[in-house]
Amino acid sequence: MPDGKEWMTENLNVTAGQSYCYKEAEANCRRYGRLYTWESALRSCQSRGAGWRLPTNDEWQQLARRYGGASNDSDDGGRAAYKALVIGGSSGFNALLGGGGLDGEYTRLEAHGFYWTASESDPATAFFFNFGKGGLALHQQSDGEKQRAFSVRCVRG
Repeated sequence: MPDGKEWMTENLNVTAGQSYCYKEAEANCRRYGRLYTWESALRSCQSRGAGWRLPTNDEWQQLARRYGGASNDSDDGGRAAYKALVIGGSSGFNALLGGGGLDGEYTRLEAHGFYWTASESDPATAFFFNFGKGGLALHQQSDGEKQRAFSVRCVRG
């Protein structure tokens, strides 16, 4: 990627504790990758080997800015970054709209792609980035309950 870091261009799909296939369907893991709680996301990126880790909020912001910025940091409400970073976009990042889960309930498949960052907001929540199909925009959010299951991209460098 243009930030000089090596980003995964597919969603993480490593079986780990506190990781799930959307609606428990293996076909969804093959297509969208697994969904991870925040703690599981941290561990699962490190399990990829030397230097791999969950990207920070700042790293996600820098990536988004390369393509126009997330909604809170852009002139167009995060639409250019969404278009560039979503699957088929010009960046090659290929974000998928894999939805999310909480306590065995799954929602928003093909409507939202939620991606964890390594940055905590407080002891119970962490920052995440939300690719929203409805507004065709990328949003940065600070209120991700850590027990939620979201998609993961790992980074190194």
